[in-house]
Amino acid sequence: MSLSIKIRSLVRPGALLSNFGLPNSAIQGAWSQSRHFSAVRMSPRKKFWLVALIGVTGGAAAGGTYTFYQMKQARIPIMNAGTGTVGTILLDKPDIAPSRRIVSKTDKYDLQLVLFQYQTCPFCCKVRAFLDYHGFSYDVIEVNPVMRQQMRWSTYKKVPILLAKVDGGYQQMNDSSVIISALTSYMHNPSEGLTAALKYYPSIEFKDDEGNVKSEVMNRHFLMFGESMPKGKTKESINEERKWRKWADEVLVHTLSPNVYRTKDEALQAFNWFSEVGDWEKHFSKWERLVVIYVGAMAMLMIGKRLKKRFKNLSDLFSQIFSPPFTLEIT
Repeated sequence: MSLSIKIRSLVRPGALLSNFGLPNSAIQGAWSQSRHFSAVRMSPRKKFWLVALIGVTGGAAAGGTYTFYQMKQARIPIMNAGTGTVGTILLDKPDIAPSRRIVSKTDKYDLQLVLFQYQTCPFCCKVRAFLDYHGFSYDVIEVNPVMRQQMRWSTYKKVPILLAKVDGGYQQMNDSSVIISALTSYMHNPSEGLTAALKYYPSIEFKDDEGNVKSEVMNRHFLMFGESMPKGKTKESINEERKWRKWADEVLVHTLSPNVYRTKDEALQAFNWFSEVGDWEKHFSKWERLVVIYVGAMAMLMIGKRLKKRFKNLSDLFSQIFSPPFTLEIT
């Protein structure tokens, strides 16, 4: 019995606190105060706001930590693994039947070109116009804009892509402006070869303001003629040509989507026309064609609206397009 009483006295808070030399009056006051607070029950309303406060505080702390991490990552230099890349040389061209063949009697280069494209893509139209103007023969492979199964062989998933027969396989060229600049430089000095001309246009990798890795060919609008100037060209005419090429890439193409896809009906009308001129009924199955028309139309409608928000002076661009040059103010 005495042992039981002693143990109970030891486990009482007062007994435990007395071991630290606190006066009995202080111990009793603290003990009664703690019992009073433990008896107080929090109302549901107070519990709700307490939980809400804890949640907001925790979320803010987590968000701040993540933001700090992202900012720190954005400042870390990248290794530039892709710097200097000029395009892959494929041992064999993809085993895909061409949609059609363009044969020119004036083609003197025999590059056996293969163009992967969307028929109505403005960048693809630009490359086709260049090839036609300079008399190149080439095969056209129409790419499904949604499924893109014709592009499975490539790590680069945008169009246009142009393949050219070179020593050792097929040279892959990406980006419409790089394609035009490389071919123009090659035509000026064919003896160097197309791959040598393409080496003038290396890509570099960098991080944007959000820390995303981007790849860019910084000199894609420049023509590499070396020390000899092509016949009929001057330094001033080359600079003027470069200015208009940049205008087409950086201004003109941004005016198309907000004007072509202004409403849902206009977007569907445009994609039905794309199906007609691109012979989609011939190249794609019925369900693929319908998916491209309806999904593509809605996607381009959203892109057009987004571009309209990004650029301030996109009102009445139908009239502005025909009186260049004009600029777009980016917000």
